Amino acid sequence: MSDLILFWHRRDLRISDHTGLAAARKKTPKIVGVFCLDPQILEGDDIAPARVKYMIGCLQSLQERYRQAGSQLLILQNDPVVAIPQLAVALNAKAVFWNWDVEPYSQIRDLAVIDVLKTAGIEFLNYNWDQLLHSPTEIFSGAKTPYTIYTPFWKNWYSKPKSQPVKTLENLQNLTAEEQEIAEKSGTINLPTAEDLGFIWDRELIINPGELAAQEKLENFTHDPINEYQEQRNFPAIEGTSQLSAALKFGVIGIRTIWQSTIEALANSNSEEVNASIQTWQKELAWREFYQHAMYHFPTLANGAYRDNFKTFPWRNNETYFQAWCEGKTGYPIVDAAMRQLNETGWMHNRCRMIVASFLTKDLIINPQWGEKYFMQKLIDGDLSANNGGWQWSASSGMDPQPLRIFNPASQTQKFDAEAAYVRQWIPELRSLDTAYLVTGKIPPLEYHRVNYPKPIVDHQKQQALFKQIYQQQKAVT
Repeated sequence: MSDLILFWHRRDLRISDHTGLAAARKKTPKIVGVFCLDPQILEGDDIAPARVKYMIGCLQSLQERYRQAGSQLLILQNDPVVAIPQLAVALNAKAVFWNWDVEPYSQIRDLAVIDVLKTAGIEFLNYNWDQLLHSPTEIFSGAKTPYTIYTPFWKNWYSKPKSQPVKTLENLQNLTAEEQEIAEKSGTINLPTAEDLGFIWDRELIINPGELAAQEKLENFTHDPINEYQEQRNFPAIEGTSQLSAALKFGVIGIRTIWQSTIEALANSNSEEVNASIQTWQKELAWREFYQHAMYHFPTLANGAYRDNFKTFPWRNNETYFQAWCEGKTGYPIVDAAMRQLNETGWMHNRCRMIVASFLTKDLIINPQWGEKYFMQKLIDGDLSANNGGWQWSASSGMDPQPLRIFNPASQTQKFDAEAAYVRQWIPELRSLDTAYLVTGKIPPLEYHRVNYPKPIVDHQKQQALFKQIYQQQKAVT
């Protein structure tokens, strides 16, 4: 058996601050990366073209990073339970390493791969949680149970010491010419384009793919915008967020690097206001981990509601309303602006994600799983744990001590888009209308007709009352 370790990349498309690669490097300089295009994932009905294009760009970047380090990234396209062990056996590899994941499918797949590797006598790296600062088996309540409420999770999570970033992979050895030939016979291919895979995204990506682009975005954010994050993050017309969610989804930047950047920002802070902004962003990083821990401990979240009274909730599920919501034609400017931003860019501001999710579930009384799936079909940063957690929070069906939360589209607009800059940006037909019309949603009937914008498909006050009535009835029977 050779000294070769194959490193199977999934959502860790980088070579810096990478704990799995660091563990491999301690054993051997002969490390070769592998990425498997998994039909089980790519043939699903919840895959966004923008996300696939971003992923392919990240893989191109990762191939270059491996070349710079002296090795390469191999590409496979097959069931990884078959393809990964088959390649390892053909190359007489000592081990296959990878980082663990919280998602139910990943857990099942990885255990199946382990079974095959064990049979072949090939080593593996067990339960290495590179994408999290704390593994799901590390943070528990005083009763030794997983947390189901964020605030106590945050306090415990925050109190734990955090690991430092690990060294960038370097000085590697590549496959020999003979091994390269064996790899090709064992199914390795050239990296396809998104279009080759059947995913067409003909617009510019809103976020540049790859490890170096993510590092640059982090540096830009922590240089200044993080200092005003607490306030600016809520205004969709302002670029006040980090826009690192896609980079975190695909692991093109290490979570330890990100956390270290917040510690450095706090060290350079000169006011309590700045400290508060930085900690608010740290809390968002903890929300990410809270949702991932929840998905690990409660995998049924991927298939439905956490709260019992929502498991059989009588959603109205009007197809016409849902289509209007998807297309940004509900007659509610802030909702429509957000949905059009999503459809045109593959991204949506987080404040708006909450607004449109509340509108779909509380105004249109449509099952949140419809919206959750539509988001995954569009989002460049679509991530099962974060998307599911956000939708369950908005639908009041998830892990949230506040039982019922309903957003009023008009009051949300008045608070967070008071000049209607965001609305005007994404709904060009409304640009000529008075700001007062746009932020209240009270557009005169003649103006609807003049600018060819739809009238509201439902009345918010009536639907809010109806939802509360259904909610109380459901509580009574469950």
